[in-house]
Amino acid sequence: MWSPSPEIITSTKSVLSVAASLAASAVLLHSTANNLIPDGVYDCFQKLLNRLSPQLTVVVEEFDGLAANQMFESANTYLGSKLTPSAQKIKVYKPLKEDHLTVSMDKNQEFYDSYEGVTFKWVLISTHNDHPVSNTKRRGDHSAIDRSEIRQFLLSFHKRHRDMVLTSYLPYILQKAKAIREEKKTVKLHTIDYGGTDYWSSISLNHPATFDSVAMEPVMKKELLDDLHLFTERKEYYRRVGKAWKRGYLLYGPPGTGKSSLIAAMANHLKFDIFDLDLREVMCNSDLRRLLIGTGSRSILVIEDIDCSIELQNRETDNEDTKEDEKVTLSGLLNFMDGLWTSCGDERVVICTTNYKDRLDPALLRPGRMDVHIHMSYCSFSGFKTLAANYLRIEEHAVFDEIEELLQKVEATPAEVAGELMKSADADKALKGLVNFLHRKLPENLQ
Repeated sequence: MWSPSPEIITSTKSVLSVAASLAASAVLLHSTANNLIPDGVYDCFQKLLNRLSPQLTVVVEEFDGLAANQMFESANTYLGSKLTPSAQKIKVYKPLKEDHLTVSMDKNQEFYDSYEGVTFKWVLISTHNDHPVSNTKRRGDHSAIDRSEIRQFLLSFHKRHRDMVLTSYLPYILQKAKAIREEKKTVKLHTIDYGGTDYWSSISLNHPATFDSVAMEPVMKKELLDDLHLFTERKEYYRRVGKAWKRGYLLYGPPGTGKSSLIAAMANHLKFDIFDLDLREVMCNSDLRRLLIGTGSRSILVIEDIDCSIELQNRETDNEDTKEDEKVTLSGLLNFMDGLWTSCGDERVVICTTNYKDRLDPALLRPGRMDVHIHMSYCSFSGFKTLAANYLRIEEHAVFDEIEELLQKVEATPAEVAGELMKSADADKALKGLVNFLHRKLPENLQ
């Protein structure tokens, strides 16, 4: 077994002795400088060293006054997604009403990120706040938050990359964080709640509907998807032409034709929250304005059965002597949606549903309000094949030709067809039951 020679041991001891002596001298020099050099001179010396240093540090605080700093939130999301298994310490929490865990940096931890060949150092620091904001929130006031801790990111890099950081790297982080949040987002259904702080309460939308499962004509489905994609990609176009970034869809047709399922599929596809506005629950136009302002960007406002809502059938019946705020009117709805509401957010979809399109006021149907009209009709053969694939996991069967012939003669809704397919897990039995159901609905058998 090898053992070091006495010369090597002596040499090593000498090196360690010199290192210890230098360290002690540095500590003594720093202490002497603090004690002997006046504070003003020492501060000037520190500023001079900072000026000579090639490093620049950008401070990203969590809050700007009472407002949350979007850059901090985006950096937190972005860095959390890049933490490697070698990280020594991370934070994990589960947001309220979300299905996933969120990982983020813990305080006083360093993380090195690379962008366009440049290395950046991130550190999350936290300090105690001796004067927290009082937590005396008024109804609907979300800005007054008790913060006993002040957090900020310190981003360090070489000074020559300053312009690149401000014009490219930080905007890149904002974009990446947005994509990460959208990918993980749990779509929510918001309903009216007058007992809440903003008139809305929410639950997770666990509806499984997708465009693959909706029983629509393939051509109509493709046209709708193309329209949604075009809408979401035209932010700069809407700004350039001076139009609010919103899109209106009217879904009309008999009950049971899949209007609600299509709305859920649109929400799941876009990752947009749904705000379900039942106008029969709204007391007056002032409440309607508050409800509309409470909806967020990247959301779907749904007004179901709008033909059945209070005072919406005919604007001419409004009593001129009645105060505007005493009831909800079509004029109040349309004026606000065309005016102030459009300046309170971006990328909004408005969907109105009705069983009777001919009962609606023409003012509601014009482009700019209901841009796309989608007729949700009775089940076609292509719609049936979609349902058969979803419910029975089959694409062909001996009775398909008979079912196609029957569907050309019978008015059966997708809901009715799906109800028959659900009665048995055995494809033969389920399809036989559907054939019998369709035979009973033939005109000659209804008399």
